[in-house]
Amino acid sequence: MAQVETVRGPIPVEELGTTLMHEHVFMVNPELLDNHGDFWDEEVRVADAIERLGELRARGVDTIVDPTVIGLGRHLPRIQRVNAEVDINIVAATGLYAFHDLPQFLHYRGPGTPLGGPEPMTEMFVRDIRVGIADTGVKAAFLKCVVDEYLTPQVERVARAVAAASVETGAPITVHTNAEARSGTAALTWFAEEGVDLTRVVVGHAGDSNDLDYLRSLADQGAVLGCDRFGVDTINPTERRVATIAALAEQGYADRIVLSHDAWCYADLFAGEETMALVRQVLPNWNYLHISDDVLPALRAAGVTDAQIDMMLTGTPRRYFSGADAPEAASG
Repeated sequence: MAQVETVRGPIPVEELGTTLMHEHVFMVNPELLDNHGDFWDEEVRVADAIERLGELRARGVDTIVDPTVIGLGRHLPRIQRVNAEVDINIVAATGLYAFHDLPQFLHYRGPGTPLGGPEPMTEMFVRDIRVGIADTGVKAAFLKCVVDEYLTPQVERVARAVAAASVETGAPITVHTNAEARSGTAALTWFAEEGVDLTRVVVGHAGDSNDLDYLRSLADQGAVLGCDRFGVDTINPTERRVATIAALAEQGYADRIVLSHDAWCYADLFAGEETMALVRQVLPNWNYLHISDDVLPALRAAGVTDAQIDMMLTGTPRRYFSGADAPEAASG
């Protein structure tokens, strides 16, 4: 039986259960903490995360897939502390989060740089998958990169390094994309050119779009549509996200959709109590419980069947991590 690595160690892929495919726990830059961390109380934040994830687990969610990588503040020891107190699977990622340019430490090494040589990013990513992340003992189970509206050579370099690591290790990919710019198309092109199995790719934030032609064009290549920002109603309201998923499910694409919120317990993008309060005011549904409490009933009311929902929350995540063949589309 295929296994998937989690923060608490490998488990059979069958034990992933109900899975939210794009949730963060913490996104906190360690340099910011070290130098301007007045907003942070480690014990308070860890206790808060334990409570929030406990509430999610009580809703019947077994697993969250956390695409926090370098550039977003990945710090596994803190996640391990939280996970020791909550019986939920947390799947960790490797990769690099870069919108336009590479970090300075990658500017002078690798293909096309002054010093040349092999791609150090691929080596980093493969090590995280095969050996483990730093000295935590936690192995990454998937890869993450960004292909947003800025299709710079540096962004392409990261995407191709992620693709190379995927081909070498068999680990799947989640890619942050910009739905308005349709950047998922470029991401899949680069991955395909490097030999990636596109059925093992989640096009993150595809659900920000209601353009069925664009979404079908991605799914028809085998990719999985990340309908993963439920609660971010300023980009795409929940009712429109639900209607789009219902239309895709009716057309036979239920097996190429996964669900999530892209939520977090704390993110330094919104550091400080006043900023956090403002976020809660503007986006009251942007939290781990919105899908369980509100979205699933809305999907059912829109005609999405329980079998299709189970595919989105259980079957497709399991297939993504195991590499099993895609089943027949569950059109209901």
